Amino acid sequence: MSDEKKCILVLGANGGLGSSVSRLLSSHNYKLILAGRNRAGLESLADELESPYIVCDASDFASMASCFEDAQITSGRLDGVVNAVGSLHLKPAHSTTEEDWMSVIQTNLSSSFACVKYGSKAMMSKGGSIVLVASAVASTGMPNHDAIAAAKGGVASLTRSAAATYARYNLRVNCVSPGLLATQLTRSITNSQAQLEASAQLHPLGRIGTPEDVAPAIEWLISDQSSWVTGEVINIDGGLASLKGRVLARASL
Repeated sequence: MSDEKKCILVLGANGGLGSSVSRLLSSHNYKLILAGRNRAGLESLADELESPYIVCDASDFASMASCFEDAQITSGRLDGVVNAVGSLHLKPAHSTTEEDWMSVIQTNLSSSFACVKYGSKAMMSKGGSIVLVASAVASTGMPNHDAIAAAKGGVASLTRSAAATYARYNLRVNCVSPGLLATQLTRSITNSQAQLEASAQLHPLGRIGTPEDVAPAIEWLISDQSSWVTGEVINIDGGLASLKGRVLARASL
C-alpha cells in the first residue's frame, strides 16, 4: 500500500480505542510511535507491536511539546497524528466541581488542541493528517453529559477551524464522533446489565459499539485514501446522534 512507511503518532495508545487503532495501523504496515501516561500499558503494547513509545501527559502542553519533538527525533518524520485520549464524566453541571470541569476540558479539548498545535508544526512543510475524537453527545442532548458534551463539542469545532487553517499546507484535520463504546473507560456502565441494556436501546442499531467499530474509520482518515477529505466530523455511533432510539423507532411502526 502507498502508506507503507508512513509514521503515525498515536496518543492514548494503550486505551481501548487507542490500542485498537494502533493494532490496526500496525497490521497495515504503518510505522507507529505510541504515546500515553501509563508506562506499563505502553510497554506491553510496544512489545506486542514492536514500536517505540513515549510517556507523556496529553493534557499538558509542555509534555506534548516534548512528545512531538521526541517523536520526530525517533522516527525522522511524522505523517499523521491520532488523538485517542479521552475521559468519561457523567454528572449534571450543578454537581460538577471546578476541578472536574478542568480535568474534562484538559483531557479532551486541551489534548486535541495540543495535537493540532504541535502536529501542525511537525507536518506543515509536507502535509499530513490529524484525526481527533469527539463524541455523539457533542451533537445530541444527553442528560448528565454537560461537561463532556461541552469539551467534545469544542473538539468538533476545533476540527473544522483547524482544517480551514491548514488546508493550504495539505494538512488535513478530521474527527470521528463515536457513541458509547465498550472499553475500560466505560466499565461503570457496561458492567451493569441494566445500564448496558438501556444504553443499547438508545442506539437505533440496538447495541453499543466497540473500538473495532471505530478504528477502521480512523485508519481511513489517516490514509491517502481520504486525501480529499478534511474538516469532517464523522458519526460512528449506531445512529445515536442522527436517529431516534430503538424503543422510539419500534413505537412508531
